[in-house]
Formats: sequence, structure tokens, C-alpha cells
Amino acid sequence: LTDLAPILWHSFGTIVALIQEIVCIYPQLSPPPSLTAAASNRVCNSLALLQCVASHQETRPLFLKAHIPLLLYPFLNTVSKDRPFEYLRLTSLGVIGALVKVDDAEVINFLLQTEIIPLCLRIMETGSELSKTVATFIVQKLLLDDMGLNYICATAERFYAVSSVLAKMVAALEQTPSIRLLKHVIRCYLRLSDNPRAREALRQCLPECLQGDPMQQPEPIARCLNEDAATKKWLTHLLQNLSLR
Repeated sequence: LTDLAPILWHSFGTIVALIQEIVCIYPQLSPPPSLTAAASNRVCNSLALLQCVASHQETRPLFLKAHIPLLLYPFLNTVSKDRPFEYLRLTSLGVIGALVKVDDAEVINFLLQTEIIPLCLRIMETGSELSKTVATFIVQKLLLDDMGLNYICATAERFYAVSSVLAKMVAALEQTPSIRLLKHVIRCYLRLSDNPRAREALRQCLPECLQGDPMQQPEPIARCLNEDAATKKWLTHLLQNLSLR
């Protein structure tokens, strides 16, 4: 149903009801967490409808203007690894992912004024593989916009916050390889290398296991690269940018 998003947005009371579904479980997030699977599923159903609104060209600007993405941040800020929390985090990331999927400067500008990068970085470090993948995709899409790249490279603290998490992810991928995750990590590194200051820093802090010939990488990384020609090409391009090849 292509017109579902405008119908949801313009139907009297619908968005208010969805927001009410979200905020009413905030108390269950506080320690000790008491979120049940049933409550998590119910909120995730509401989030799925909001993702539809976030994805639609007509309703996306209205969604941002109402600051609805901020209502999801308490879910992204949770750390419990219990399944109801993980499901809630993943579905919330899906809404933000839907916003950044379309290249829209208004979306990037909005998100950069919020805490989305620190929230994503923590999930990239500690989440499930699927949550890590979506969180890294969001950071990648922010970086691919010049506004996002300039924001992250504006201070050494921001750059090192991102690069240190990426380095930890590479170390973890040596133990438990995942091509879809490695793909986003290498794309983030490649984009960072477009910034002159970041390029200098990356020459010092790019993980060693990525610095050699792509054919000579540690076996788990090499196996991933052999599965995906685009990722291997990005790594080669990154090493050329850093004058490491």
C-alpha cells in the first residue's frame, strides 16, 4: 500500500496513538529492566508503522519536524542483552536506517544535531551482529554526506571515537567473520580517508590486519574479502589513499 504513510500521518489521532505506545513503556526500561516480550513486540509493531512514515517522501520532512526520531533514543540507549531489548533496539535502528537510506541533507542535518553517533557507536561495539550491521550502516550513511564527514572529522575526539570503535570491530571480525559487517566497516574507513586530517591519522591507526595485500590478510578477513569483490576493491582503494600500497 504505497499511500499508507500519508494515510497514517493525516488520519486523526493515529500518530498520537503510536507515540503513546512508545512512551508508555519508558518506565520498563529503567533498572531493574522489566520489559516483557509482549510489550516489546507491541512497541515494535508501532515502530514498523513509523518506519513506513520515515521512508515516505511526503511524510519524512513532517516526521523530522515533529522530532519523532528522538522518541526512539531511549531504546537505543539500553544495554540489556535480553531478547525483548535487542528486538527493540534493532527495530528502532531500522527506523533511523530508513531515514538515512534516502540521501537527504535535511535528515543528515537533523541527526547530526542529536546523539545518534554515540548511540550507534556503542551498539557497534556491544550489540548483536544484526544490530551492529544496521548501526554501522547508519554511521556509514552519515559519513558519505559531506556534512557528516566534516562533523566527525572536525575534532580529534570525534574522529578517534569512530576510528577506535571501527578498530575494535575489525579485531572482533578476525574471531567471528561477517562479510556484511566488514563491508560497512571498510566503507567507513574509505570515506574517512577522503578527509586530509583523517587520512593522516588513519596511517597511524588503521588495524594492521587490513594494511597488507588483500590476498595476504588473516584467513577470516581474507575469506570475507574473497566473497565480496566490492569490499576487496574498497580496501585496495583505502590502502592507496593512505599510501600503504
